[in-house]
Amino acid sequence: MNNNELIITLIFAAIAAFVLFKLRSVLGRRTGNEQQRDAMGSRETDNVIHMPDRGPRDTVDIEPHSPVAVGVSDIQAADPSFDPTGFMGGAKAAFEMIVTAFAAGDRETLKPLLGADVYASFDAAIAERERDGQKMVLKFVGFKSAEITRAFMNGSEARVTIEFVSQQSITMTNADGAILEGDPNTVEVVTDLWTFARDTDSADPNWELVETDTGE
Repeated sequence: MNNNELIITLIFAAIAAFVLFKLRSVLGRRTGNEQQRDAMGSRETDNVIHMPDRGPRDTVDIEPHSPVAVGVSDIQAADPSFDPTGFMGGAKAAFEMIVTAFAAGDRETLKPLLGADVYASFDAAIAERERDGQKMVLKFVGFKSAEITRAFMNGSEARVTIEFVSQQSITMTNADGAILEGDPNTVEVVTDLWTFARDTDSADPNWELVETDTGE
């Protein structure tokens, strides 16, 4: 291996290490020091998410002195490591993973990423599809936009709401594979308002999806 090849190899290794570090800091990792939650709250967290590098991170534009800017500042006062741009990248990766897992009925993937109430709602919808012998087929195409619309502290809990505008192909079939709803050849524009939360007093670094809305 010549010197140029060695330099390129080291550069790519550094990039890969940086991406893995940022995803872990945004979406969480187990450190061995997390507080266990009671049965009413949810479960142990173990949501290390490995996502491929998709190129340069999006820049998050926040209008100075806006309510969102004030909220982000309040969160950073409680958690100096909070980075809106890094958070957005992790939230977008989580969004794609969650909608895909929900369509597939993959509870194992969903559970570490969702708050207790949201998980219960998703689990009930999956169970209803299973009872009816229905199957949801979802193809995630990409994002048209993603914007932080609200950020605030609720006591020690940091909350961030993001408006995701995405392109998806969604089809519902019956047990025989006949299409009940949707068209696999049609891409729809879907707007979702999702709120993520984290207790800044906790040693647990994980953010959870705690509220969902259609944005209509």
